[in-house]
Amino acid sequence: MDASVPLARAADLLAWYDRHRRALPWRAEAGERPDPYRVWASEIMLQQTTVTAVKPYFERFMARFPTVRHLAEAPSEEVMQAWAGLGYYSRARNLHACAQAVMERHGGRFPDTEDGLRALPGIGAYTAGAVAAIAFDRPAAAVDGNVERVMTRLFAIEEAVPGVRPLIREKVLALLPRDRPGDFAQALMDLGATICTPRKPACGLCPWRAPCVARAEGAQESFPRKAPKKAGVTRYGAAFVLARADGAILLRTRPAKGLLGGMAEVPTSEWRADYELDGAAQDAPLPLRWQRLPEPVRHVFTHFPLELSVLVGRVPAATQPPPGMRFTAPARLAEEPLPSVMLKVVEAGLKALRPRPSAP
Repeated sequence: MDASVPLARAADLLAWYDRHRRALPWRAEAGERPDPYRVWASEIMLQQTTVTAVKPYFERFMARFPTVRHLAEAPSEEVMQAWAGLGYYSRARNLHACAQAVMERHGGRFPDTEDGLRALPGIGAYTAGAVAAIAFDRPAAAVDGNVERVMTRLFAIEEAVPGVRPLIREKVLALLPRDRPGDFAQALMDLGATICTPRKPACGLCPWRAPCVARAEGAQESFPRKAPKKAGVTRYGAAFVLARADGAILLRTRPAKGLLGGMAEVPTSEWRADYELDGAAQDAPLPLRWQRLPEPVRHVFTHFPLELSVLVGRVPAATQPPPGMRFTAPARLAEEPLPSVMLKVVEAGLKALRPRPSAP
């Protein structure tokens, strides 16, 4: 860094944080001791998801599972159902497994070190650092997307993410105050979320505007540098919405491991780039006269886009489900752990199956 550029000070960031800290449902009030369970659960939920999206889920989740014991003892189906809609469903499976490990290995108390936390299922370097710092005030670096943005701008770091994360971690640890590491971790996150935003950052309000190298160069929006992404190949498939005369919908549970593991779905074909819709009948759960909807349901996963052609059918109320499947009554559909892509499919299918009003 140029000698003429002032050095960033943790004290300046903490003074800003004391005035402008966000009120979040998982965050302890100033002077209160954080609840490690709430801190950990929120950090898992916030991965790949926004604060705005997480808030209502978090509050409902805590009402349903108020302690780590409640979560550990809950059936996996109930946990997956409570998670439905948040996406990245392996997080829910890991959350459940981690709660059980905390109960079995630690008597319901979370380890208070990064190493101890990392030994638990589903906890990686970022989550271990965040929980250690925020819940236990340990001198740990929690490097999420907000922190990456702040630090790469502050030092005008040219290396691209994610490869630059070890360097960012070093920079954070070098700035870390001994007396308030938990507040410092949250202050960095808040700064990135509210001031040092991806577009049009409010540099005039930033406590680190003077030492920020990217701001001095007028290049703040060009950081962090990012490696080019490889576009995923679109996959295709068929999804079958089958309704009995009593309104029940045919569902099944996906395998525990893999994409959307343990979630509920209507029967579908494989999802492949070379899927041929002409052969959809052989993937149907029952031999019927299926009606294909004119518009597919489109959904984008992290690694690929998906297009599902929706086929609908009706059967008598006495029809039994094929092996490994179940009919779920309309009143109980909300209890099923349906991911967002399946909610789209079911909504499209039910709309097509709904009786049309007769002409006058």
